[in-house]
Amino acid sequence: MASAMLKVAAAGVSRCSAFTLLRSLSTTVPLSQGVPGAVWKLGKLNHIAIAVPDMERATALYRDVLGATVSEKVPLPEHGVYTVFVELGNTKLELLHPLGDKSPISGFLQKNKSGGMHHICIEVDDIKAAVADMKAKNIRTLSTEPRIGAHGKPVMFLHPKDCDGVLVELEEA
Repeated sequence: MASAMLKVAAAGVSRCSAFTLLRSLSTTVPLSQGVPGAVWKLGKLNHIAIAVPDMERATALYRDVLGATVSEKVPLPEHGVYTVFVELGNTKLELLHPLGDKSPISGFLQKNKSGGMHHICIEVDDIKAAVADMKAKNIRTLSTEPRIGAHGKPVMFLHPKDCDGVLVELEEA
């Protein structure tokens, strides 16, 4: 294990991918059980969020063309977005559209005119312990404290520069 850590460090792999690589090398502990000695556990993929320039068109694609069950459009002013959830059986897609001038999705869509994948959301059993652990491992967060997300549960976003270019949302299960 120590040699794997040295190889990861020498290769300059990001902190999130190093953690994932080390976890993938473990053959004794299933991923869902968490890191030995940790006070929190990583859970299942909750959703993949997609920023869309036209919410009605995107909703129609998943509902009318692909036949998925979709939720109503819900405004989340505290996050600056409208959301629609697409049910997929084993997970969900979250369609995001800007709400207001200061929406983080507006900036994303300015850079990506057609929209695209915005973030992934993974469940954790204890958001406060997970956030404290991430901060102790020098993984930056996008806010100082967890906020209430679209499912009414506490969430925290991890900085994409610390997670291989992927914006990761942790959500308490």
